[in-house]
Amino acid sequence: MKIAQIAPLFESVPPKLYGGTERVVASLCDALVELGHEVTLFASAESRTRAPLIAGRKCAIRLDEAPLKSDLAAHLRFLNEVRHHAAQFDVLHFHLELLHLPLFELDCHKCVTTLHNRLDVADLRAAYDAWPGFGLVSISDHQRLPIPNANWLATVPHGLPARIYDFRAQPEGGYLAFLGRASPEKGLESAIRIAIQAGMPLKIAAKVDYADRIYFEAHIKPLLQEPSIEFIGEISDAQKSDFIGNARALLFPIRWPEPFGLVMIEAMACGTPVIAFERGAVPEVLENGVSGFIVKSEDEAVAALSRLHQLDRHRVRAAFERRFSAERMANDYASVYRRLLKTPRLECVS
Repeated sequence: MKIAQIAPLFESVPPKLYGGTERVVASLCDALVELGHEVTLFASAESRTRAPLIAGRKCAIRLDEAPLKSDLAAHLRFLNEVRHHAAQFDVLHFHLELLHLPLFELDCHKCVTTLHNRLDVADLRAAYDAWPGFGLVSISDHQRLPIPNANWLATVPHGLPARIYDFRAQPEGGYLAFLGRASPEKGLESAIRIAIQAGMPLKIAAKVDYADRIYFEAHIKPLLQEPSIEFIGEISDAQKSDFIGNARALLFPIRWPEPFGLVMIEAMACGTPVIAFERGAVPEVLENGVSGFIVKSEDEAVAALSRLHQLDRHRVRAAFERRFSAERMANDYASVYRRLLKTPRLECVS
């Protein structure tokens, strides 16, 4: 099949530092190429995958040093470029949530839209109801709950290439790891309290968005005075194997309905178990007692850390390979594409 992958312009594909959606798109492109499909990536100019690239912007928006930027203007121009090439492809696979819906009504029969974000947001249901002909893919079953009657084609959990993560049977560090955003919903405060209560050092590799700067200064920075807490900042893919792989466990004490939680499978790829709060898609990703422990409170998380010796890091890695490989993800999407192309056309507007 001839497949277009259309990524957001906020980060490169894959991202240089923090970024979930773009990392998944990179893995999907490469795996689909390995399966023999003709894939073209639409993304920012510094993106690098095995697929040919059509650049929509000279660089990713977030790391662009220009003082004033319009992400809306950039994406509208970008989507206009995609429209000029649309006839060349059997499938247009969008990772832009909904901005493309009014622009690709005539092509909705060959469009797949993966939703990467939370859906319990005002106005989203009405927007997807307005364009029912666009087939949607969820990244977890839990993600669907706010709009259960949308035109769902499938749930396709994320996958990553095993080769970019080094398995560590014996971690060299005695620390806990936190990897993600320093934001209220990601639970960094809880991670710090859990580590302190457990008497274990915590290393934090976190992105601090501009929107989260006030929260970080008021709630996180004072906690960093604790000598056992080390704030590293954002890290690249090349640094993840050492950072996550040498940790005793990854802490994932989320406070929101996480649609997936990519960092959990990154940890699993390194053989590192995950201690995660039972929210969002966590029970769909973690196998309790195999790839980590699912808990309901900070006290339960501390208790779970005392049971890390019960987990076999080889089984953690095996769970990743069995359930979250890039090849499995690509095969799942290829099945979605084939079903889409065999389905009678629906009207794209209600």
